[in-house]
Amino acid sequence: MKPGSLMAIVLFSLIAVLHFFRLVLGVVVTVGGAVMPMWVSGFGVAVPALVVLVLWREQKAGRSPPNAR
Repeated sequence: MKPGSLMAIVLFSLIAVLHFFRLVLGVVVTVGGAVMPMWVSGFGVAVPALVVLVLWREQKAGRSPPNAR
């Protein structure tokens, strides 16, 4: 797996997990005095998770079998 792709997978996975925990635990986030609605974290889980899935599948598809020449 390419290092850049691996870093992106790790970063986007972390973002998705943190948003998931916000949804589950009901953590209130305030930015510039405005409270961010919970539905924002719904997108914060779905979009990065989709990116991770696409990157992961792309890396698996790009691999050749170990003994291929």
